[in-house]
Amino acid sequence: MTRKELIELIRKKQSLLCVGLDTDIDKIPSFLKKEYPNPVLEFNKRIIKATSDFAVAYKINTAFYEAQGAEGWQNLMDTVDLIPEDIFVILDGKRADIGNTSKMYAKAFFKKMGADALTVAPYMGNDSVKPFLEYKKKWIILLALTSNHGSKDFQFLDIKDKDSKLYEEVILSSKKWGSAENM
Repeated sequence: MTRKELIELIRKKQSLLCVGLDTDIDKIPSFLKKEYPNPVLEFNKRIIKATSDFAVAYKINTAFYEAQGAEGWQNLMDTVDLIPEDIFVILDGKRADIGNTSKMYAKAFFKKMGADALTVAPYMGNDSVKPFLEYKKKWIILLALTSNHGSKDFQFLDIKDKDSKLYEEVILSSKKWGSAENM
């Protein structure tokens, strides 16, 4: 999905709703576990059906699916398939590694799973992010300042000789790596 297409979808729906599908098997209603052979997929199907008229994006945290092994990966791919084609799909995997590993992550999430965007950790530098930027109509969402309590351990460190924090330098540096069409 291009930036223009996403903006058009936001205007059409008059919404900024992004629905998280961080489906925790332990928190799924018990009746779904009893009545359906695949309660994760049934839960996701119901959430998507209830929200797709308003949602402009779905964000799926891959860890909740990865923890379920092969069945979880299949549920992840099946969940992506349930999302209407005109809605932005974000896979929240927080990936990045050395170049060839990042290349395989990008291929897996963009080509095999059909994500429009992937969360990427930029702290290994440009070469760990670049493979994700090579896909047309695909986006990355860089982690620079996170909401977890431990973010203060590193992200708020002062940069010597500059009046800035580490997370601010990450944003300033990484802005040069891509464009408004892919970051």
